[in-house]
Amino acid sequence: MAARQAPAAGRAEGAPDAKDWIQLFNGKDLKDWTMKFAGYDLGVNVHDTFRVEEGLLKVRYDKWPSFNEEFGHIFYREPFSHYRLAAEYRFVGEQAPGAPASLDWALRNNGLMLHAPHPKTMLKEQDFPISIEVQLLGGLANGKPRTTANLCTPGTHVVMDGKLVTRHCVNSRSKTYEGDQWVRVEVLVHGDELIRHIVDGETVLEYTKPQIGGGEVKSFDPAIKVDGTPLTGGYIALQAESAPTDFRKVELLNLEGCMDPKSSRFRAHYVKSNPSACTP
Repeated sequence: MAARQAPAAGRAEGAPDAKDWIQLFNGKDLKDWTMKFAGYDLGVNVHDTFRVEEGLLKVRYDKWPSFNEEFGHIFYREPFSHYRLAAEYRFVGEQAPGAPASLDWALRNNGLMLHAPHPKTMLKEQDFPISIEVQLLGGLANGKPRTTANLCTPGTHVVMDGKLVTRHCVNSRSKTYEGDQWVRVEVLVHGDELIRHIVDGETVLEYTKPQIGGGEVKSFDPAIKVDGTPLTGGYIALQAESAPTDFRKVELLNLEGCMDPKSSRFRAHYVKSNPSACTP
């Protein structure tokens, strides 16, 4: 069965119970996650960058002697296609030591990477996963607006207003979040039919037809980057690109499952049917 029509902005898919949300970050450890840093093998947590302390998933650079574009990502263990992802984050501390002036854009910058291939497909020197990035930005206390929940497209394109968007980043309509305040960003994902960025309950960006294409990724496997391939699902990752960040919650509401009302596994918020999920 095809996915149902996406709900209007501000309207939920159904009324899910709190227990229906999957806590991707369990508040205790990173056993469900795998790290990949540019220049390192899969699974190496360079300089203890990703760690769990005080119930927080922390991105830290206090053990780094210097930073030389060794961009990092931490991937959740399983892929998803139709879902609602929520992350509560804040920026803390100073940028990684030795980050060059050319990385000023990376100040108070993190991201939620969506629809990525399995991290084992990333080559050793590859800097970013081919994915859709929900870019998380903090204000720089300089009086200039700096939106969060922007769109960036490492090795990908999307469609907005019926037109293919090939520029790398598109700003959202969010306000600027200064200081070390907590911010909750949600992303509604319906495969390759719709992706919607939401901040403080307000839709700030929306697009369709995510697909592989374009540049902004280095040292990738050409067998993986086949331009024009629709991105209908994939792995979710958090970034480490030189800005210390805390995550206190990373949770996901799966929107794919049993849509048979006669089954005990039926949930009203599902938008894509998976008949196999109806079987205990």
